[in-house]
Amino acid sequence: MTSARIFGISRHRLTTDGEGVTTLVAFTGCPLRCKYCLNKQSWEPGKGRLYTPELLFKEVKIDQLYFLATHGGITFGGGEPLLQLSFIQAFRNLCGRQWQIVVETSLHVPLATVQAIDPIVDGYIIDIKDMNPEIYEAYTGKANNIVLENLQWLLQNGDPDRIKVRVPHIPEYNTDEDVSKSVERLKAMGVLDIDEFQYIIR
Repeated sequence: MTSARIFGISRHRLTTDGEGVTTLVAFTGCPLRCKYCLNKQSWEPGKGRLYTPELLFKEVKIDQLYFLATHGGITFGGGEPLLQLSFIQAFRNLCGRQWQIVVETSLHVPLATVQAIDPIVDGYIIDIKDMNPEIYEAYTGKANNIVLENLQWLLQNGDPDRIKVRVPHIPEYNTDEDVSKSVERLKAMGVLDIDEFQYIIR
């Protein structure tokens, strides 16, 4: 039976993680080790409650009227939600196509995973960190070539309107000029929706 550990479920989010009213579901598990990660509990395999898709659906369907009325639904985050491909596939079968499913992802997964998830989800919020490979690796601990390849595939094979790319100003890691260069490269690739923002370090 498909199951996954979930460390957070946040209801009644309005236009912050997709269209309409959404519920954010945060999975445990992430391939990156970002220096300012807000969800370091996602790094620990044993953290969170073990859910099946059926159990999660039973818990979140309480808000179905909100989802249908506002064109909202579920945003899967984490951690890295694309590590839970089979779980999301099974959940889609339960909720049907009326709910929107958005994934908040680093895209740091094999291309085959992106190709498999693409018909299932309605939108992507992609946290790109920085387009410069040296900055990306210094901040996340991993190379970004797989991320850029996956993003390029999505842009060439899907609908760019479904994609929002987030580009942060990261203290001590990138400069305003670095961010501007990332934005320019993303626009050249065909990204239409870019969210440039500032990390606030406490």
